[in-house]
Amino acid sequence: MLEKLMPRSDEFFDDFEKQAAATVEGARLLKDLLDDFRDVSTKVERIKAAEHLGDEHTHVAFDRLHKQFITPFDRAEIHTLLSRIDDVLDLADAAADRLAMYEIHEVPADAKDLGAVLVLAAEKMQDAVKGLRHFNKKAEQILADTREISRLENQADALLRVALARLFKSGADPLTVIKWKEIYEILETATDRCEDVADVIRGVILEHS
Repeated sequence: MLEKLMPRSDEFFDDFEKQAAATVEGARLLKDLLDDFRDVSTKVERIKAAEHLGDEHTHVAFDRLHKQFITPFDRAEIHTLLSRIDDVLDLADAAADRLAMYEIHEVPADAKDLGAVLVLAAEKMQDAVKGLRHFNKKAEQILADTREISRLENQADALLRVALARLFKSGADPLTVIKWKEIYEILETATDRCEDVADVIRGVILEHS
């Protein structure tokens, strides 16, 4: 009877997975916007809707964290994991906002490349998050996923350096340079947050396996 009355700690895994799914959706929508820069306002609203859904999942999870006694692993790790997943989607939304607000007319190939890497990192992050539900059985696969996320983050770093160098040498007017520098850096930071998620997950696996 007591077991039935106690909250199920695996509900946190539901929260993580819902967050990750919303994040992948937002990243894919952002990539679509970058690749096909038409009907911008509608596409930006779709990204914002994904971000709002992610926020709802995050709020539910934080509320659960404050109320439940039983958790699948350390509460601080859960808090950080929820926050970093949320950050990825927030940054995708921020990039979309800038694309609309700055009245961009054409998207450079460098931005498309960064958007593509972000999608790959978000998808691999989702794989690692899904594995957490059975982290005792899937430790090696999850660690492999986290290594791939780190590789993708390094790739995004390299792309950013190339993009900025090309931007500064382009002869574009200063305002255009400022706009794209910010957008590039937001896209790259989103992949950084994917790696932050990977770092938390790696810590959980190494501590508990």
